[in-house]
This record gives sequence, C-alpha cells and structure tokens, in this order.
Amino acid sequence: MLTKGLRDEENERINNVLKQLTALTFVPDNWNEYNAAQLLQKLGLSLDVLVTMSYQELNEYLLKYHMDWANMELFADIVASLSAKAGLEPLKEKAVALYNFIQQESKMFSFEIFAKINSLNK
Repeated sequence: MLTKGLRDEENERINNVLKQLTALTFVPDNWNEYNAAQLLQKLGLSLDVLVTMSYQELNEYLLKYHMDWANMELFADIVASLSAKAGLEPLKEKAVALYNFIQQESKMFSFEIFAKINSLNK
C-alpha cells in the first residue's frame, strides 16, 4: 500500500508521462510510434499489450497502477486518440469502456466524459 505522499508522487509521475503521450497523440505531426512505445513502457504497457488486453484487464491494471480518476480519464483520452491511428482501431471500444468505468466507479457523473463517449460511438 502506498502512503499518501508516495501516492501523490506516483500520480504526478504518471501525469507527466500522460502529458507527453497526449502531445504525441493529439498533434498529428508529433506522432512517432517509437516515442509512444517508450512512454507507454514507462507505464508498464506497450501498444501490442494495450490492443490485446481486455477492457476488464485494462481497468484492473490502471487501478493496480494507482491511477487517480483524472489520470485515468487522461489515459482514456490518449487511448481514444490512438484509436484513430492505422491498426489501432480496436482501442476505440477500450476507450469507451474505460470512460464508462470511470463514470460508474468514481460515482461522479461527468457531462464531459458522457460527450466523449457519444463522440466515439458515432
């Protein structure tokens, strides 16, 4: 079990990695699969693992990794963005499942997450 200080430090480290991944995935000119793979590796993941793991495995992994809800939503945003890349289309369903998981488990309804789910389901 992580203490509050270590948990905060770990969440900050995760947040920094997620921000770097966001920069790669949301700006088309920045996309570099090698860099994305390196950043995912810092989270203990790879593109292949991300594509092959089930929704439930992904949710459990992120909880085990001690991601807070905000970082989990940011990760879902990244997964949704990655789903637009060739060969990564299956990630779209995982992003939707992750958004739904956040809505249910955080016990806080977010219109923003609801809108993200709707945009992915079009």
